[in-house]
Amino acid sequence: MEPNGRQPDRRRKMRFPMERELRYKVLDGEAVVAHGTGVTLDMSSSGASFRPAEPIRRGAMIELSISWPVALAGETPVRLVVFGRVVRSTEEAAVCAIEQYEFRTQARSRPAVVTTQPGPSLVRWAEACRRGTVRAAVGV
Repeated sequence: MEPNGRQPDRRRKMRFPMERELRYKVLDGEAVVAHGTGVTLDMSSSGASFRPAEPIRRGAMIELSISWPVALAGETPVRLVVFGRVVRSTEEAAVCAIEQYEFRTQARSRPAVVTTQPGPSLVRWAEACRRGTVRAAVGV
């Protein structure tokens, strides 16, 4: 324990404070069982903490779609899409282990809408997890 009474940070990857708008989908089987919007708190290459609209079940498979701070060629908005599992969740924040990610471009004036249908990337990732062919992230 540190002198200030806090536990030392044992994460293997450095977290960077990053407050960005996000949308999320929680998957159970092939169905989206929860969705909403929130804001990131910090991120690393292996995890992201965020403030969801409501608590999310620990162990849930999740897709986060995070607004990226830099536009492609200075004009096309980009989103970071993360697939992972919720490793911690409280009333204030949730933490997702990043198991897979991809960058996607988006329309310049697209409204923030979360669909209740799982996208093909989310379905493929979830199926790979069920087959055991996706390696879990460590050091979150």
